[in-house]
Amino acid sequence: MRIVAGRWRGRAIAAPAGDLVRPTGDRVRESWMSIVHSVLPEARVLDLFAGSGALGLEALSRGAATCDFVEIATPAVRVIQENLDRLGGHDGAAIHRVDAGVFVQTLGPLAYDVAFADPPYAAETVWELVNRWLEVPFAAVFGIEHSSSLSLPAPGETRRYGSTSLTFFRADDP
Repeated sequence: MRIVAGRWRGRAIAAPAGDLVRPTGDRVRESWMSIVHSVLPEARVLDLFAGSGALGLEALSRGAATCDFVEIATPAVRVIQENLDRLGGHDGAAIHRVDAGVFVQTLGPLAYDVAFADPPYAAETVWELVNRWLEVPFAAVFGIEHSSSLSLPAPGETRRYGSTSLTFFRADDP
């Protein structure tokens, strides 16, 4: 995998070995970033179910001020740290080894400017995060990757990429 754009453009990053994570493909990641690009400069970013850290690293590469990577699997946490080290680190990066569902329960309204979530495609995990955001919009923009077979509620805006969909929620939506 490579960083698509920004100051780290073209730099290689690693993914955890095996089937521990399902890295977001370059095409979907680029689409995700193009949707949120206008709010990334100086943004506070949250990367839930961070896996390799690709989404948060892409955001940092494109000018985000901070990124909190949330990942519970120890091998993935190691890979995120290795990727940060490989790219030269970032003062605004923090890794939290905790369950993403537990982490979001601690957040107040608009704790972040942008939040990414790439959870396992199990519908209950996706719904848990969406329902929490609908209760307490912990980010101004919340994007979640999920199976295209799952339809998420309004006011989410969904874009389909084959069997993968991205749904975006915005705190300023009615």
